[in-house]
Amino acid sequence: MKRGDVISYLDMCREEGVNLQRGMNYRLRNSYSIILMSLRKGAPYADRVEEDGQVLIYEGHDEPRRSGINDPKSADQPMQYPGGRPTQNGLFFEAASQLKMGQRTAEQVKVYEKIQNGIWTYNGFFDLIDAWQEKVNGRQVFKFKLRLLEDQSETGGTAGAPQSFEHDRVVPTNVKLTVWKRDKGRCVKCSSQDNLHFDHVIPFSLGGASIVAENIQLLCARHNLQKHDRIE
Repeated sequence: MKRGDVISYLDMCREEGVNLQRGMNYRLRNSYSIILMSLRKGAPYADRVEEDGQVLIYEGHDEPRRSGINDPKSADQPMQYPGGRPTQNGLFFEAASQLKMGQRTAEQVKVYEKIQNGIWTYNGFFDLIDAWQEKVNGRQVFKFKLRLLEDQSETGGTAGAPQSFEHDRVVPTNVKLTVWKRDKGRCVKCSSQDNLHFDHVIPFSLGGASIVAENIQLLCARHNLQKHDRIE
């Protein structure tokens, strides 16, 4: 799988071998972690992308709705469950804290982004490099900082890990949505709706931009492979 690939929810679950029902998944199958993000208007968490797609700031997840918690958005995001077991927030926070203390290497996190109902894109592997809590609307919220893993081959050979580094950056969500609508969810070369990829018309490695829709197009796997880093 390559960064920028478009994938359905069912295919994403099939790729990972599990039913992904939550946004934060620490050490799934004891190999790497997975987060599901969304930058769409009305998304439940305030995720954001910085530094031309190299850095992701991911917001922790709320207290689950249960007895005594009528509005999870009014409660502090939990570090632990009532019985003391760490939540996903707590697991990711501890991994970042141990990294900063020099006790471990960075946790590798595979990132998928929702662009519309049932449609996701693969954003690649990131290193979890920092975590903190901050006050937002009167409650404590977790923030996690992840940096794009430049050498995507250094993922320990885990299942689903890309085998080579693609010289591009994460395409912003607003650009993805514009391109998806403009290209009608089809390959611009053959109109295929299968195995699609957000492709740079002028590759990032040759000076092409990720932040303008004019430099991004939808290609199927066959035409993306044929194009590679050529400028057409």
